[in-house]
Amino acid sequence: MKVLQVAKFYHPFIGGVEKVVQEIAEGLNNTIDMRVLVCRILGFGKEAIVNGVRVAYASCVGVFLSMPISLSLPFLLRRMSSGCDILHFHGPFPLGELAFLLVRPRARTIVWWHMDVIRQKRMRALYRPVLLRFLRRVDRIIVATPQHIDSSPVLPAFRDKCEVIPYGIEIERFRMSPAAREASDRVRERHGARIVLFVGRLVYYKGVTHLVRAMQQIDAKLLLVGDGPLKEDLRRAAADLGVADKVCLLGGLSDDEITAHYHACDVFVLPSVANTEGFGLVQLEAMACGKPVVNTNLPTGVPYVSVDGETGITVPPGDSLAIAAAVNRLLGDPDLRRRLGENGRRRVENGFTRQRMVEKVLDLYRRLERPNA
Repeated sequence: MKVLQVAKFYHPFIGGVEKVVQEIAEGLNNTIDMRVLVCRILGFGKEAIVNGVRVAYASCVGVFLSMPISLSLPFLLRRMSSGCDILHFHGPFPLGELAFLLVRPRARTIVWWHMDVIRQKRMRALYRPVLLRFLRRVDRIIVATPQHIDSSPVLPAFRDKCEVIPYGIEIERFRMSPAAREASDRVRERHGARIVLFVGRLVYYKGVTHLVRAMQQIDAKLLLVGDGPLKEDLRRAAADLGVADKVCLLGGLSDDEITAHYHACDVFVLPSVANTEGFGLVQLEAMACGKPVVNTNLPTGVPYVSVDGETGITVPPGDSLAIAAAVNRLLGDPDLRRRLGENGRRRVENGFTRQRMVEKVLDLYRRLERPNA
């Protein structure tokens, strides 16, 4: 079986969607003929072998409204889709979906719909006709939770095509090994005994400003892992709010360093405020490390991943006081932290592993390849 995944970006670009594409590619590379087509952030096209996976990077003149601008992607799609059994798109990706409609490849086609376009209203109006035509043409639509369908402005019309496959992570990466314990001890020595952690891109929909504001009411150190356009704004906000001594912006870290910070923290917070946050993969990572999660009650898959009262505490989006109350409750109750953390680890092990996700994707590929089997 020959499969081509088509997405915006790939390694070394780091993001939630890119992690899913990479997990599928590497998880199935030894089982099927797996290839990946993506764009570069900037520069001429190239081909590479990344952890054994064949990846074609289309040339790109830049990124506008989070979308790469590439004239070569449709031509690469035409060439690489020839002879494919399955095309697997990851959306939203307007350029890729438009290329599909122009090239009209014959392969059975899947799109994993990760999120809706929320903020860019003008782009959304122009994009909607292309998206609807694309969704009518595809054979299956994968979503990570049932809430992705119900909260979407477009997916309910295609409910019969939708299939739920939860995201999964590689559990072994988050085990408390001797090396991880030593690294997490160093983090606690550096930052103190009460640590609140956020991991993710510093962009508007993550709601990190509300978490920084909540630190006015919290006696702990907040560690922000990740980069993004709001980094300096958050630094200034911490200073203006008088919490600069409590807030550390650590920038991007390696996988091992991030794992050490998960183990070192007492509470993990995902304070997202917009439906662009469809799932929150970092919740799974924190839960795999046995940490309770404070998340927000978005109508997406976010509260489906970490369940209020079972693996963490869910609060209203954009409510700094509610975030502070939830964090303080967890910091003040070690038994509650331990119980929620243990529940979270079991929830990940039982339903959100990379192996489970990859097996379900492969099963869908095979069913599409042999529709009457």
